[in-house]
Amino acid sequence: MCLIVAAAGHHPRYPLVVAANRDEFHERPAAPAAWWDDPPVLAGRDLRAGGTWFAVDRRGRFAAVTNFRDPSTEAAPRSRGELPAAMLAHERLEAGLDALAGVAGQYGGFNLLAGDAHGGGLVHLCNRTGESQRLGPGLYGLSNHTLDTPWPKVRRARDGLAELLAADAVDAGVLLELLHDRRGVPDDALPDTGVPLEWERLLAPAFIVSERYGTRASSVYIVADDGTATFVERRFDPAGRPTGETREAFRVMG
Repeated sequence: MCLIVAAAGHHPRYPLVVAANRDEFHERPAAPAAWWDDPPVLAGRDLRAGGTWFAVDRRGRFAAVTNFRDPSTEAAPRSRGELPAAMLAHERLEAGLDALAGVAGQYGGFNLLAGDAHGGGLVHLCNRTGESQRLGPGLYGLSNHTLDTPWPKVRRARDGLAELLAADAVDAGVLLELLHDRRGVPDDALPDTGVPLEWERLLAPAFIVSERYGTRASSVYIVADDGTATFVERRFDPAGRPTGETREAFRVMG
């Protein structure tokens, strides 16, 4: 993923709400979201390395990974796509956090964010800052830097989710619309992450459109207080047009 906003224990009707965009080179093959056998998660699959970027399970949990943007980073022995499913393979997210913190140096720069609708909070792991933390109930935003870094697209998405929650107007459609924000950023408000200026401009919107690299999929996961869960993954072509969608609704296991 390259943008994640999540509200955990933040709203009485929706104990967990997550919306995320996956940005990637269009030539990298991927399979649509489907249920895996082992671990039993609902996730898309990167067909080059075999991992995923966003996974959920029937227990009301999610895990998602973003790259930590650092042009100087050398290739790592393991794929970051292993991390979301590996987190959800653990009985408790805290146990997954501890286990993955111990091997975090084997991966390229990453942020891993995971949450549980029953737990009222999130866990976060970053192998570039050394953060390994349990987060309390609240609303959080993450892109390709530190948690809640005030990049414009992170602030816009987090503020947008806060407004939807305050208006009690959360559903998959409005969350997908929130993720489809193509607004750019003036040059003087762009982050400086070490990539060329034209790449900073390209990467600034929440939803990225270009011929070679862009937003490949938007994912939302909503767990309501009655135990119903809704998952949607919408996929896009290089022009930003939808090419397919996966929808699942189920009751979470207590």
